[in-house]
Amino acid sequence: MDKSYSPRDIEARLYARWEADGRFRPQGHGTPYAIVIPPPNVTGTLHMGHAFQYTIMDALTRYHRMRGDDTLWQPGTDHAGIATQMVVERQLQAAGQSRQQLGREAFVARVWQWKEESGGAIARQMRRLGASVDWTRDRFTLDEGLSRAVVETFVRLYDEGLIYRGKRLVNWDPVLHTALSDLEVLSREESGHLWHLRYPLADGNGGLIVATTRPETMFGDAAVAVHPDDDRTRHLIGGSVRLPLCGREIPIVADDFVDRSFGSGCVKITPAHDFNDYDVAARHGLPLINILDRDAALNDEVPTPYRGLDRFVARRRVVTDLEAAGLLDKIEPHTLMVPRGDRSDAVIEPWLTDQWYVRVQPLADPAVDAVAGGRIRFVPENWDRTYFEWLRNIKDWCISRQLWWGHRIPAWYATDGSIYVGRSEAEARARHSLATDVALRQDDDVLDTWFSAALWPYSTLGWPERTPELAKFYPTAVLVTGFDIIFFWVARMIMMGLRFTGEVPFREVYVHGLILDGAGQKMSKSKGNVLDPLDLVDGISLEALVAKRTAGLMQAHLAAGIERATRQQFPQGIAPYGTDALRFTFAALATQSRDIRFDVGRIEGYRNFCNKLWNAARYVEGSVAGQALDAGAERATLADRWIGSRLAAALRATRAGFDGYRFDLASQALYEFTWYEFCDWYLELSKAVLSPDGASAAEQRATRRRLLATLETLLRALHPLMPFITEEIWLRIAPLAGRGGDTIMQAPWPEADAAAADPGAEAEMRWLMDFILAVRRIRAEMDIPPSRRFDVRLAQCGPSDLERLARTRHWIERLANVSGLTPLGAGEPEPESAVALQGELRILVPMAGLIDVAAEAARLARRIAKLQQDLGRTEAKLANPSFVANAPAAVVLQERARIADFSRELAGLEAQLLRVQRLQ
Repeated sequence: MDKSYSPRDIEARLYARWEADGRFRPQGHGTPYAIVIPPPNVTGTLHMGHAFQYTIMDALTRYHRMRGDDTLWQPGTDHAGIATQMVVERQLQAAGQSRQQLGREAFVARVWQWKEESGGAIARQMRRLGASVDWTRDRFTLDEGLSRAVVETFVRLYDEGLIYRGKRLVNWDPVLHTALSDLEVLSREESGHLWHLRYPLADGNGGLIVATTRPETMFGDAAVAVHPDDDRTRHLIGGSVRLPLCGREIPIVADDFVDRSFGSGCVKITPAHDFNDYDVAARHGLPLINILDRDAALNDEVPTPYRGLDRFVARRRVVTDLEAAGLLDKIEPHTLMVPRGDRSDAVIEPWLTDQWYVRVQPLADPAVDAVAGGRIRFVPENWDRTYFEWLRNIKDWCISRQLWWGHRIPAWYATDGSIYVGRSEAEARARHSLATDVALRQDDDVLDTWFSAALWPYSTLGWPERTPELAKFYPTAVLVTGFDIIFFWVARMIMMGLRFTGEVPFREVYVHGLILDGAGQKMSKSKGNVLDPLDLVDGISLEALVAKRTAGLMQAHLAAGIERATRQQFPQGIAPYGTDALRFTFAALATQSRDIRFDVGRIEGYRNFCNKLWNAARYVEGSVAGQALDAGAERATLADRWIGSRLAAALRATRAGFDGYRFDLASQALYEFTWYEFCDWYLELSKAVLSPDGASAAEQRATRRRLLATLETLLRALHPLMPFITEEIWLRIAPLAGRGGDTIMQAPWPEADAAAADPGAEAEMRWLMDFILAVRRIRAEMDIPPSRRFDVRLAQCGPSDLERLARTRHWIERLANVSGLTPLGAGEPEPESAVALQGELRILVPMAGLIDVAAEAARLARRIAKLQQDLGRTEAKLANPSFVANAPAAVVLQERARIADFSRELAGLEAQLLRVQRLQ
């Protein structure tokens, strides 16, 4: 094996061989196990959230493949209607063009061209991350088969009365010119104003005050509402007011919707531009007056001076004119929730328009029952409450979007406004007996992206055809997803799956947290904290990283701040860590927490773990080279029995972690066994056995075979999380260990051997390790060089200690590097020594002649004085009320932690100084 581990040299080579050999396809035997990938949007490249999620899915797929299951990890990408159309439109704008200039057909062709470029980049990234998806089954939500499934679903739902077209209020994006679902609208708190307007009573006897955050919408008012039990306004019910600036008379109605405690208790009702007001209008039979056009400019329903004005320009004009007319009572600062489009960031307008809807309740009820009845299980289980809350309060789903990129709605319009739905225009004509000379025009709108995504688990397997793949792999085993799309995607897949297949789409839903940066902040371009997973795999220079993070930022001060922060965080750029280190980091972070903080320091530690494993394999390979490894006379040592017992425990914990979706616990069990038990202890113990005259031939044979067997088994257990390094090592080690096969991917998963459990060996090894650690601790505390050998004396040494000492002496002398182990005789006084306790046993290291007592005492005194100064300064800082009040909370916590660290170290050094002083 090469002296050092170089992931760059092995990863691409191994992946290409796996793919060429068809290793990612279902094996054709075993229990079916399928996962569908949450299809990434073809809007660019994969981010850290994708890389985290793909690590989990690939680990599950490789684990079940090794367990003999017939595994399918279904890949694919999503056309992402709004997001993708925005990307291409921006490219056109940069070139001085628009989609309207191109026309629909040419624009869609342009998007397809861009999709091929982006989709290819995503596939390359997935390969670099080791994703063992079946590339021969790669799908796209706009490919021919999935498009057929979408049309089939629409037509069937329409025929069943579950899809309809209606004029209702929608969330309208005036920049993208399309309706949005509630889930595509992000409401955030912003500072604004509350305008108090005076509406004159129609009879001329005074007026009333209404408060609004959108005074320009007053032209769409259909009434003023008051609470029926409000004594201040009860006498006004049934009367009317005149709308300022236009003079239209509107009624005063009574409705329980009004909050009596807010302002004057009078509320303007604008049914065509407010969802609550829309419901009030329905109860009172009020007209719906739409005063905005598709750009959110005022239309011809308003007085002439305001027509064509942008809504915000109109707002200023209306306020000015009201004030001039003496009808502006007052203006107050006001904090309000402002709805914005999640793609355009434009302020969303409730707008009255014709759209297509899914009647959801008949679909939602069975979806609730499926989870409540245990047919689908959420992991962690608390997420089912979120699921139930949404489905039990669900509203009809607006599925039409005013876009060009997407699945065009299969509905055609006649000149008289009649609507005909079919799988094609020909079928629509045939179903309704329309002659060929009847002019039909297809609906210009496309379906919401989540409509096709809702069909993903079964459409990718060939539905509506009854394919062998659909019969074998549906329902799928588990859906791996973030909590942020339980509403968007998970619930809708369950609804559609039950409706069209009669089965749930998956048995379990593993909900993971959101990847944040090390400070707990969401990664975003504007924050300058985005990490590209492949930059962590391959490394990136500081200058390239700065350029990447600041590219496209228009604000110079923002770019400068991001550059400073980047240079401070990564002064040398990012080192290449390799795919396996990144994947193991993700696994270790896969707790059941909602927020997952990614600290680059963690991946550095797991790169060291890869190096540790590589070096261990080199040692094992070198230790068995040229030696007889066939079955023969052998005698297992204590260390052999112990490592076998510990390996079995690690395998049990690892399997429990995989089966329970606790990848953090699985990775922890493997890490701790590999580093602390196999490498730190067993390999060192084996060196003593394999040294010349270190043990009998039978013991050496047993140790060599145990080294190979343990490493080979460990590689198989690690493989789902670290596929590349384990394959590279396994291909060299497996033949030596007598394991056949030409890839670890299809080697059997290592089950724990119940017979390997050996509590006696574990207890004795615990005694041995504690003894060696005690000696090493004394060596470190007394600053004795590692190479200096010394005699260890033992006091209060009981019979069991003497027996263990006899059996383990050769290991203690070698690993603790001591020259002798001598029990004190009966009545023999203890020499002045550094002491460690192990039960009743006292481990003594006599100090006489071992250290320069005066020099050691002086060194400790200097160190204590320095720590006392540091402690005093920190305590003074925290005693300053101004510092505690003004410093960031994290800094205050850090300073308090430093006090604890200083105090702990100081206590240890003072105790050590006392021991040294007793020798003077």
